[in-house]
Amino acid sequence: MTAADSAAEQRIVVIGGGMAGHRVAQQLVTHGARRVLLLAEEEHAPYNRVLLAEVLAGRYSPDIAALTALPPQVERRQARAVRIDRDERRVLCDDGAVVDYDRLVLATGSNPVLPPLRGLFDDALTGSERHELPAGVFAFRTMADCADIDGYLPGVRQAVVVGGGLLGVSAARALAARGVQVVLAHQGEHLMERHLDEEAAEMLRAHLAELGVEVHTECRVRSVLTEDRRVTGVELADGFRLDAELLITAAGVRPRGGLAQAAGLDVRRGIVVDDRLRTGDPYIHALGDCAEHRGVVYGLAGPALAQADRLARILTGHDTSYQGSRLLTRLTLTGPDSAPLDLAAFGETEPAGPEDRVVRLADASRGTYRKVIVRRDEQGGDRLVGGVLLGDLDTVGDLAGTWEGDEALSAHPLHLLTTQSTTTGGPSR
Repeated sequence: MTAADSAAEQRIVVIGGGMAGHRVAQQLVTHGARRVLLLAEEEHAPYNRVLLAEVLAGRYSPDIAALTALPPQVERRQARAVRIDRDERRVLCDDGAVVDYDRLVLATGSNPVLPPLRGLFDDALTGSERHELPAGVFAFRTMADCADIDGYLPGVRQAVVVGGGLLGVSAARALAARGVQVVLAHQGEHLMERHLDEEAAEMLRAHLAELGVEVHTECRVRSVLTEDRRVTGVELADGFRLDAELLITAAGVRPRGGLAQAAGLDVRRGIVVDDRLRTGDPYIHALGDCAEHRGVVYGLAGPALAQADRLARILTGHDTSYQGSRLLTRLTLTGPDSAPLDLAAFGETEPAGPEDRVVRLADASRGTYRKVIVRRDEQGGDRLVGGVLLGDLDTVGDLAGTWEGDEALSAHPLHLLTTQSTTTGGPSR
């Protein structure tokens, strides 16, 4: 029996039915695995989370966001894993089922981080009721969140979104598309600080204003105001109050590592894995939002899918490894009465030191902005280490290809900013 044949007969259990878990289960079958069980906690069918904002905006139905069906060789079971018995190689589920495994894949994803706002929880309550959010307060991370927000929207005129990162901007834009007056409160100096520089963020802010979103940066929400545990507004750190019938928190996410930690695995920011996406237990792997590889928790769809593709090959006997991902983030903001704004960001968006060169093209009249960071390597060549583009993204494919290839530039970087691309970069969010 070959190594591939032996790997094909292993019982592989995947915990987590999100994009990463769904993808690795699909790819395992593609590469010959015949005994795959997927334990999915969510009631909703698996979906493309990149499209959540489009679903909330009403542009797509949840069916459009659904992922392709799993192959028949994959058994999908709705259950929540509550304990891993590493000695017996078993997973215990909340319905009492006990599942044996030869290899275990943790794709447990992440949970939204709730900001420490006064009034978010009622300290007078006990038990599970103490952790219930007031009516009208939602996180924005899953299809269930979308459904809950959509069900609450009728009659809502004013909303506040806390957090100006990728999720917060997407949620604010989606609510504005539904006719809601939206205030976006962001504690940082400018929007999407992980992806955009200050100039690009200001253009994004202006576009959101055209969509009807009022943006406040360097603005900290201190308290949630409620009446009979129903949200009525928020109070800012300076004492100013904003009325709102709906509050969405988009203050980041935290990897779900509790199951792994309880099993004695190394969990730092995420579940620590090596280049074979293997934890400290040789029979347990992790990927996606819950995994930490070389000190990095990516938290984006693109790297999660890349990890799933590579892990499927590893578990089916291929001699390969995961060396990390280079991130290209894309977002399109559309409104009923304005032209869409496309943005893309990759690599380093600010110079690391005076030796880095910044090449920038901006056209306020057309609403376009292009900037790349170029760094001299040890051989004396120039390399593209990152960039930001807003508006016309004709060049993004060539820029991303040059950056991903990590090769010395053959021409002045201005050439890359002014040459129309023949390829397109895919989304990583």
